[in-house]
Amino acid sequence: MIAGLGRRPEIALVEISGVLGRQMRPAEYAMLFRRLGEDAHIRAVILEIDSPGGSATASDYLYLALRRLAAKKPVVAFIRGVGASGGYFLACAAQRIIAIPSAIIGSIGVISVRPVLVALLQRVGVDVSVSKSDPYKDMGAPYRTLTAEDLEKEDALVARFFDRFAQVVAEARRMTPEEVRRRATGEVYIGVQAAELGLIDETGDFERALELAAELGNVPRTLRPCGRSGPSFSASCRPWWPPWPSNSRMSWRSPVSSEDCSTTPP
Repeated sequence: MIAGLGRRPEIALVEISGVLGRQMRPAEYAMLFRRLGEDAHIRAVILEIDSPGGSATASDYLYLALRRLAAKKPVVAFIRGVGASGGYFLACAAQRIIAIPSAIIGSIGVISVRPVLVALLQRVGVDVSVSKSDPYKDMGAPYRTLTAEDLEKEDALVARFFDRFAQVVAEARRMTPEEVRRRATGEVYIGVQAAELGLIDETGDFERALELAAELGNVPRTLRPCGRSGPSFSASCRPWWPPWPSNSRMSWRSPVSSEDCSTTPP
């Protein structure tokens, strides 16, 4: 008997939540996306997102893997909480983006953050000895302040990351670069605003995302969970708050999380 014979067509459900970075093991998600693309019984995929973003490179790595999957079969991104910064970047790989009306969307931009510990090190009497082959090898290290040349190069690097982000949004949402930049102020929008601005296709709940995936994939509303605790994928996707790096690190991450926007009734 051939394994999988008689299995009905299904819609895969993959959940990505928390900060995008190495702790959520993006390579395993990329492998999952590849397997889903090769599985003839999977006719469509719902990517359920609740993420404020994270590492620019991790976000782009996942985006490229998801875009390959979307080239083979319909992918619907459903933002159930936060789809900001790198989380929104990832959603742009899908053919359609749906979010609940109160979801937090956007934060299109790049930030580079690092601590400057020069005054602290001097206060405690710590000297740092550095041997380096090139003048910029320790650019962004916390034991020294950035020079004017350092700042110029870092600003240029941030601008290049931002150009990549804006290009992805423009292609996904069929906007001109100017239209993207008017929306890419770093601010976040609720789902209703994001729909009005063209950053998502529509607002709705999970049932609407399921309905759309079934329609695009011409498949019954049969779900196969494949993320977090699903049968095809064992990696969990826990929130990860990275420690301060030894040098600056580019991030597509919004400071807003769904917990930040919760309200407590009187």
